[in-house]
Amino acid sequence: MFSSLGKRIDWLLFLFLLPILGAGLITMKSFVGVANLFEKQIIWIIISLCLFFLFSFIDFRFLRRTNILVAIFLVFSALLLFLFILGSTVKGATSWFDFGGFSFQPSDLMKLVVVIILAKYLSRRYVEIAHPKHIFISGLYAFVPFVLVFLQPDFGSAVIIFLVWIGMMFVSGISKKHLLLIFSIIAFVFLFIWLFIFQPYQKDRIINFIHPLADIQGSGYNAYQSTIAVGSGQILGKGIGYGTQSRLQFLPEHETDFIFASFAEEWGFLGVLVLLILLGLVIWRILVNASFGVSNFEILYGLGVAILFTSQMVINIGVNIGLLPVTGTTLPFLSYGGSHLLTEFIALGILMGMRGYSRATHKDDTKHEFLGI
Repeated sequence: MFSSLGKRIDWLLFLFLLPILGAGLITMKSFVGVANLFEKQIIWIIISLCLFFLFSFIDFRFLRRTNILVAIFLVFSALLLFLFILGSTVKGATSWFDFGGFSFQPSDLMKLVVVIILAKYLSRRYVEIAHPKHIFISGLYAFVPFVLVFLQPDFGSAVIIFLVWIGMMFVSGISKKHLLLIFSIIAFVFLFIWLFIFQPYQKDRIINFIHPLADIQGSGYNAYQSTIAVGSGQILGKGIGYGTQSRLQFLPEHETDFIFASFAEEWGFLGVLVLLILLGLVIWRILVNASFGVSNFEILYGLGVAILFTSQMVINIGVNIGLLPVTGTTLPFLSYGGSHLLTEFIALGILMGMRGYSRATHKDDTKHEFLGI
């Protein structure tokens, strides 16, 4: 068993993840005002790691079967629908199922489902990916969860789903002409959404992006406090437990959406630099493992996971340093929370499972992934 585990797991990837998890825990340990935050996160990490190792032993070639993937997609789409009936509303967003002391956000796992089903669909159509039909059908797989998540409203998760679709279309070989067409359609759709769908607070966030200091007591408060926290860290940081913006509750959501700002305040520029290097190394190892794929499905899955994580990292950090509007996006492996952490380690566990059977299989004509029709 341990011999098999050693071959399946990318221990270098695991080594890069541990200090990120540790940095998140140390940062949370210094927070006040949130009961048992540190202890709860330790429990989530233990559960996530168990799932990571469990999934690494599974042969995921069964995911090549379209009927299985469609069933999974429909189940999670139904869960998103049920949120409007049974979900709990927190800070204006009906994004959670509440089971007493445990809450579950299905949109996190839905992002991973979108990666998997797009990897399957695009892997079998890599030769004819430029055909408008395939752009439309792949877009539907992203559009359905995009709309359901957007209506909660969870703008951050909706943007991530959209970026995953665009990114996976790009790595699948779509032409620049078709990309331009897609962005033109998106511009039109955004104009329509702005005029007829966006709520006032969502418009405020976009306007605040253009003029971030126009309303620092209102819609720009979070972004303003975040930039103060990041800037006050300077080179070496204020020290662990001495971050005034988070400890004194000036910075909202300092354990989730704005944990990067909390980290930067306490650890400074040098700490942030080390964190960014570690996150970059995690993405690099994901790409390396994707290259081991025995077929286009495994390769596209790995690329999709890299796109998913990178999108979340860029958006979260961009928000924290005032370059992007506030969207409510967590920072992978660092932010507090069970749903996103479980999803991230399940995604990596699936990648390790694919790594296990891909390294034992010669790349042949299955590379073209015409299996599992």
